Amino acid sequence: MSQKTVDILRECIPTFTVLSDENRLMILHILFENGSLNVNDLTERLHLSRPAVSHHLKIMLDAGLVRVEQQGKERYYTVSLQQAGERFQRLMASFIADGCIQP
Repeated sequence: MSQKTVDILRECIPTFTVLSDENRLMILHILFENGSLNVNDLTERLHLSRPAVSHHLKIMLDAGLVRVEQQGKERYYTVSLQQAGERFQRLMASFIADGCIQP
């Protein structure tokens, strides 16, 4: 495996961290299905406390899988998969270039 592939894998770690947690996957799914939601809206749809939802959203925000928009006193979260998708495309291309997988 090339150093380039290792570097791209390192870039993907925050995304993999988000995707490795069932609660964060559920949050992504709910946001994808419902569009913009605030923490209270998400908490009503999950079996998690408000602080737990906020914690997961912070991790997801840091990884670039959600974005947030302030509307008055509320913060609304939406799915944002563009960066992760681009990283995964570069990773797949690097795997192919390295001969790790067949196109």
